[in-house]
Amino acid sequence: MKDILENIILNLVDNKEAVEIKELNEEDAIIFEVRVADGDMGRIIGKQGRLAKSIRILIKAIATKEQKKVSVEFIG
Repeated sequence: MKDILENIILNLVDNKEAVEIKELNEEDAIIFEVRVADGDMGRIIGKQGRLAKSIRILIKAIATKEQKKVSVEFIG
């Protein structure tokens, strides 16, 4: 799951070296914290947050198949 998220993010940003994805395992969920360069944050969020929402939906769909709960947080 983390590999898929990383692949999506790396294809969207200009500054690939600044991308950092942390995977935090909670008791009942997995939280992915995505950090990108300030200039790339707009590309990740998209207009009115649509791209960020789409990324979250995709990752949650993958997690549902694996019977896990997942959250994706974008940190600037």
